[in-house]
Amino acid sequence: MLQTVCVSSSRSWASRKPDGQKTSWKCGFVRTIIQHTCPRHNPRGQRKARMLKKIYICLCFFFVSGILYEISLLSGCFFSCMPMPKHFLTPEQVLNLGKSIIFLETTERLEPPPLVSCSVESAARIYQDRPVILFMKGLTNDTMETVFQETPLLQWYNEVDPEEEKNWVHVSSDASRLALIWKYGGIYMDTDVISIRPIPEGSFLAAQKSRFSSNGIFGFPAHHKFIWDCMENFVLKYNGNIWGNQGPFLMTRMLKTICNLTDFEGIEDHSCQNISFLNPQRFYPIPYPAWSRYYDVWDKNPDFNHSYALHLWNFMNRNRKAVVAGSNTLAEKLYKTYCPTTYEDLIKNAELRDFSSYEDSV
Repeated sequence: MLQTVCVSSSRSWASRKPDGQKTSWKCGFVRTIIQHTCPRHNPRGQRKARMLKKIYICLCFFFVSGILYEISLLSGCFFSCMPMPKHFLTPEQVLNLGKSIIFLETTERLEPPPLVSCSVESAARIYQDRPVILFMKGLTNDTMETVFQETPLLQWYNEVDPEEEKNWVHVSSDASRLALIWKYGGIYMDTDVISIRPIPEGSFLAAQKSRFSSNGIFGFPAHHKFIWDCMENFVLKYNGNIWGNQGPFLMTRMLKTICNLTDFEGIEDHSCQNISFLNPQRFYPIPYPAWSRYYDVWDKNPDFNHSYALHLWNFMNRNRKAVVAGSNTLAEKLYKTYCPTTYEDLIKNAELRDFSSYEDSV
């Protein structure tokens, strides 16, 4: 578990410091749930800071952020020390609003890479009237059992052995996103999805291609029957050895039970049983076989006028292509436009690495 968790919410990118000076990227309010003694200045820690110096992302097992704020990842101090306000919403209260944008990080990493940061920042910029939630390093056994309480997934979770599951990171994420959307409602997004405009639909699935649904982004109100049915089928048809069986294949086979899926023609969306099945252009204008195009230099950049968000297919990125400042790739331009603070930090960290390399060589 992280030793410090903050909960924040704000509708503005700018507020004022305690001394009255105006600044951008300050929390409207911050609550430290679990306090940890933090030195205010640590030169060694400052040199080791990797990412997100200028964004407060409130991380871990019930972390809620209405917008992104400055974070200082110093050794021995995950978050800057801030005074505890008298009035605040608890994470549970924020989730119960039913309009959250939810991200999940089920790996062990504590420092989000730039793409995760960009996904969260872009969502916070696009959905300024909605809380943005990132679950990170908090999906421990006790936490997951709590998430699965009062759902069909609890019995499955109590019987499965994670040590025997070769796709456990993916399977546990597939299960958790269903349970969270069932309980609280809202929109789930993978951490490699860059938001570019609001999604107007309340109950929707994202078509990865004609007649095939993704589970990388979807939205429903709390206690929607479709999500409950998906959880039941998750358990009934469970096979952790088949990648995607509990994810996109699950969504697709459940959608087929209630809808007559046909091919998309043009950019129209499909709808049945009050569920919108959104055109692949909404989130997947660049299909997965061409995922590396995001890291290419384009003669003419696409406008993505028919898209709500862009899925960058990080699962396909086994060679770990990354956004490089000055490369002029499509991904770099997306960072500049939709997550400029992440991009600014990317540049500064590159400069810091260059400076450190120079110091080590002299």
